Amino acid sequence: MEAPTPQSAAGHGPGSGGRQGGWFGRGHQAPAEPRRAAPPETPAPAQDRRAVPPEAPSDAVLLRRTMAEIEPIADRVTSYFYALLFLRHPGLRDLFPAAMDTQRDRLFNALLTAATHADDTATLTAYLTHLGRGHRKYGTLPEHYPAVGEALLGALARHAPQSWGPRTEAAWVGAYTTISQIMIDAAAADELRAPAWWQAEVVAHDLRTRDIAVVTVRPDGPYPFRAGQYTSLETPWWPRVWRHYSFASAPRSDGLLSFHVKAVPAGWVSTALVHRARPGDVIRLGPPAGSMTVDHTTGNGLLCLGGGTGIAPIKALVEDVARHGRRRSVDVFYGARGNHGLYDIDTMLRLQQTHPWLSVRPVVDDDSGGPLSGGLPQAVREAGPWHTHDAYLSGPPGMIRRGVDTLVGIGVPAHRIRHDSIEELVGATS
Repeated sequence: MEAPTPQSAAGHGPGSGGRQGGWFGRGHQAPAEPRRAAPPETPAPAQDRRAVPPEAPSDAVLLRRTMAEIEPIADRVTSYFYALLFLRHPGLRDLFPAAMDTQRDRLFNALLTAATHADDTATLTAYLTHLGRGHRKYGTLPEHYPAVGEALLGALARHAPQSWGPRTEAAWVGAYTTISQIMIDAAAADELRAPAWWQAEVVAHDLRTRDIAVVTVRPDGPYPFRAGQYTSLETPWWPRVWRHYSFASAPRSDGLLSFHVKAVPAGWVSTALVHRARPGDVIRLGPPAGSMTVDHTTGNGLLCLGGGTGIAPIKALVEDVARHGRRRSVDVFYGARGNHGLYDIDTMLRLQQTHPWLSVRPVVDDDSGGPLSGGLPQAVREAGPWHTHDAYLSGPPGMIRRGVDTLVGIGVPAHRIRHDSIEELVGATS
């Protein structure tokens, strides 16, 4: 929803410099008069004063005031939101995982994130369209949205007393109405062209290290996606618990899909995929998502930073460039905390031998002092310049943040830096 544009009082606000032409209106200057002693000032009649009434805050401002008030107590507000939702509508509990602690705040945070972009129609629509499509796999229906909105308003009204009032409530009602309608429309449109999820049989399970496996699956139907994208996976051992993983190859003629999965402590899905899944098991796939894809209309070189299992989509991007047949330079920095973490380096070096336009640099984040130690940011800075390249980053959230800071600092334009959403990546770590 695009919030109403505030009607600014002319000449007021930072940097306005006051009214042009003084208080005589429409730019006319007061006539000059001879200097003389000024008589004592007397108050102007009330009807002559030109007081400007205070400007009412926009809906966007009201929404952000609420957000600022609940931010210090976000966990408490989230818990109250779900308590209201399940108390008033117990049937909705089945749409959520049995253990809410793994992803209980995602829906609530998604709604708040959308509300903060209420005055940016393009960003809001793109974000919610993806969200609406993705929620189909949970079994979300249009009739569920009013219940969620009721719980949202109830939680905010209780925990944001300083900013809450009739106008603020109206702003949130308007924002949520727009949010829910965009998501409902996106889900309805997606239903006409794709299923809510795909069944996929595990056909290969390659344990590369004691905690990293390459899992290959065969979907039960056509699964269109682009190199660099990711999807969500659900295992039969943890129903309704979905985690995001990037595709480890460009689309293949045999339709198979591969994922690089690292088991992490307390990671339900990742541990199941690495240590429990075997050929013949059936998992579920959500729809593809993500915009970390190659623009094949340009000839810019590609600078790719992959950390840990983040090398998976980087490998897919390399295959995608090769398939299009354009000799674009591609520089890959493959980072890990030690040599043991470079589990796919042989594959990347074979690609380098096959494609003369590809350069692969393994980088270990240790203190050995060797030419490839010191971490990705240092290695990228030393190998530049990169200001004419399109940059792609994939890996742990911390690596992506540091990588973006490094690239911006050495002159890579921000619009040429692509990576998966940090928020989505957090969900892939369990």
